[in-house]
Amino acid sequence: MPIIVNLDVMMAKRKMSLNELSEKVDLTLSNLSILKTGKAKAVRFSTLEAICKVLECQPGDILEFVE
Repeated sequence: MPIIVNLDVMMAKRKMSLNELSEKVDLTLSNLSILKTGKAKAVRFSTLEAICKVLECQPGDILEFVE
């Protein structure tokens, strides 16, 4: 898959656990885990916005295109 999800990298940089991020963005652990492992087929802009706000980053810090 050419879109790489670097959510785990940003979480590590911010020293934040999956549980903590889940609570702060109001997403279930299972949905956040699916996104983190790159198995998600889509992501809502509102979800991406919430994650970026909590992790204080840009969408490009989380999503990366690799050919």
